[in-house]
Amino acid sequence: MTNLIEERLEELGIVLPVAPAKGGNYKPIKRFSNEKLAYFSGFGSTTESFQIFGKLGKKVTREQGYEAAKSCILNLLAAFQRDVGSLDQIGSFVKMLVFVSSDNEFYQQPEVANGATDLLVDIFGEEIGLPARSAIGVNVLPGNIPVEIEVLVELKDK
Repeated sequence: MTNLIEERLEELGIVLPVAPAKGGNYKPIKRFSNEKLAYFSGFGSTTESFQIFGKLGKKVTREQGYEAAKSCILNLLAAFQRDVGSLDQIGSFVKMLVFVSSDNEFYQQPEVANGATDLLVDIFGEEIGLPARSAIGVNVLPGNIPVEIEVLVELKDK
């Protein structure tokens, strides 16, 4: 079977990070509905090569937040490869919830979330990669990360 998504990552010069270890007593990815859907727990932005901490609008810029959202997506794709298999099994990103650690006067959460959806569209195309989405400002996130993302994915029929 051809790995089209892995080839697309290579074309874009994207190397997935090492999949993050889980940070508690939960499943990073939970398949359900006859294994047709996969729910991704919240994935943060921290990788070996991406280390930004703090709140948007205070210590972290909107541009850095955009990059943090992209890093969250790379982490969740790496976890999918580790825990499920080929990224070509992904049929559609259905829903995305983006948490943005925000200063009280920061109102650009959707622009930060665009980092995640822009990257998914670049990799998977609009039909598969563009989910319904919410972007929410929160007071703090675990480990002082600026962005955390969870998604619901529909898998292709086997």
